Amino acid sequence: MVKAVVLGASGGIGQPLSLLCKISTLIDELSLFDVVNTPGVAADLSHISSKAKIDGYVAEKGDFKGEKEGTEQAKKAALTGADVVIIPAGVPRKPGMTRDDLFNINAGIVRDLVVACSKYCPNASILVISNPVNSTVPIAAEVLKKAGVFNPKKLFGVTTLDVVRAETFVQDISGERNTDKVVIPVVGGHSGATIVPLFSQAKPSINIPADKLDALVNRVQFGGDEVVKAKDGAGSATLSMAYAGFRFAESIIKAMKGEKGIVEPTFVYLPGVAGGEEIAKATGVDFFSVPVELGPEGVEKAINILPSANDYEKKLIDEAIKGLKTNITSGVEFVTKA
Repeated sequence: MVKAVVLGASGGIGQPLSLLCKISTLIDELSLFDVVNTPGVAADLSHISSKAKIDGYVAEKGDFKGEKEGTEQAKKAALTGADVVIIPAGVPRKPGMTRDDLFNINAGIVRDLVVACSKYCPNASILVISNPVNSTVPIAAEVLKKAGVFNPKKLFGVTTLDVVRAETFVQDISGERNTDKVVIPVVGGHSGATIVPLFSQAKPSINIPADKLDALVNRVQFGGDEVVKAKDGAGSATLSMAYAGFRFAESIIKAMKGEKGIVEPTFVYLPGVAGGEEIAKATGVDFFSVPVELGPEGVEKAINILPSANDYEKKLIDEAIKGLKTNITSGVEFVTKA
């Protein structure tokens, strides 16, 4: 039996993500939580003839950051017994807004939700989608440390959308439309220049013309801006993010069920996972997205592919590290100085 929970289930990412979870054959029970509309979303999805039993819970009006009994009981009901918790909760980017602009709003939301996770499902795998991931994952780690339940093997920053974009955007060059046959590792973080696609390590190998490489890398790094602009103020990347979040969640669940050989890039706390210390020492940061091998208990090992990067990519990695240091510090200090 696998219970999955979506925190922020009524939002632009949460609704399509919840739909994908509802139709998954890997999930037996699905709980949804948000500040508004969750019972309606759950009722709608409950009419789909699929395996998962579904429930929806809503916070008391005007009390998302508080601890009123009703809200706390809703969180408890949603999270108790969870195996996987996916957190897309937060406000979306608007035109001209960077992921850093989202920090003060989304940081508090993620902190409060992870506090609830630490109380009601301390052994669950926690998948953080809420931006800015480079800061919200360190926030989650600090909250879990304070509660004495931090398991670095089970805390993940979802960077899969960067991988999905790399697989998609390279198609115009490679001509390969079947992305199941393509592996492109993306390392670093999950915003702008902290995102580093390693096209030199693509499998099968892809010959990218030198005059197209800069534009391709830039598009992967700033692909979210395309969507924000195209939606003309009406939102950010929600549908593609929901797909990416579900794709990563499926990998987590498959590994949990014993499937071997599952490797996914994800933003993790390096000192707490096998193979991570080497990467932390090389990069000078404790959080970094690298391919990790997944197992029944979460991360089995981090795979250090950084030494194989070419000179062009190593410059990108150096630039990514600069941004990550600031982002990670912001996240840690948000909790420790509160």
